[in-house]
Amino acid sequence: MIEATIPVGSTDELVSLLGTSDQHLRRIRDSVPAKISAREGKIHVSGNEQAVLQATEIIEKIKTAVARDGQVSPDQVSHIIHQVTGSPANGRQLPVDVKQAGRVIRPRTPGQAAYVEAIRTHDLVFCNGPAGTGKTYLAVATAVESLKQKQIGKIVLVRPAVEAGESLGFLPGDMQAKINPYLRPLLDALREMMDYEQVKRYMADDVIEVVPLAYMRGRTLNNAFIIMDEAQNTTVPQMKMFLTRMGLQSKVVVSGDTSQIDLPPHTKSGLVDALHRLKNIDGFTSVLLSRGDIVRHRLVQAIVLAYEEEAKKKR
Repeated sequence: MIEATIPVGSTDELVSLLGTSDQHLRRIRDSVPAKISAREGKIHVSGNEQAVLQATEIIEKIKTAVARDGQVSPDQVSHIIHQVTGSPANGRQLPVDVKQAGRVIRPRTPGQAAYVEAIRTHDLVFCNGPAGTGKTYLAVATAVESLKQKQIGKIVLVRPAVEAGESLGFLPGDMQAKINPYLRPLLDALREMMDYEQVKRYMADDVIEVVPLAYMRGRTLNNAFIIMDEAQNTTVPQMKMFLTRMGLQSKVVVSGDTSQIDLPPHTKSGLVDALHRLKNIDGFTSVLLSRGDIVRHRLVQAIVLAYEEEAKKKR
């Protein structure tokens, strides 16, 4: 066992290095088997030689980033850890820091694990996959985790209303009654992970927003975790509008199923377009889930397969 000591200039620098509520420190500990502690203006690292060398290099790189930029984001920390260790930060088997009815939420397939890891390590993530693969559920869970760990200050859940056209006027009731059915899947996922009264309080305080896509125009969302569901039913201009709402210190997750596009004939899906258009942008990644990632009733896999086979016959 060896030890190393890294001097820290001030309490503020120590907080920036370790992260709010030690979130950066937890990421390092999850990725490197070294003992790390802070006392008397110094960070102390101990363990086997490789672990200490890696942990020390990670901390020094974070220290350099803090000195240069004044702060460092969780995504930057994840990138540094990946650079030094060659493996993703957080570990793909780690659960999401949210409890549902007393049970810990964790990815149940390799595809879902890759999806959660992508969300944790990128600012812009697209997920394409069939019904029942947990696209929306895991995105909401990681958003709640980020809010709980104070990595972000707001969750915004977005959905195209009434498939593509967003024509709500013919529906009965006031605006809330009109949009409620289209936002219900997002609300259901949210209420499985948080106490009902807490959800109501957060929505009243504008900490959580659930809005139709059309209501996003003209906004800039800083320090927010923004999720768009059913993205296959956006047009190309709508997708551009949505993505350009992304502000400083924000994260965007876009999920959809390109096999269930409800747009009018000859209208290109914004999801299909963006998956191709954004593929070479730094900070963007996409995850493709398949039938093997379906975690609903066992019949759902068979149903999806039956429809896929019929579509192949038609082609």
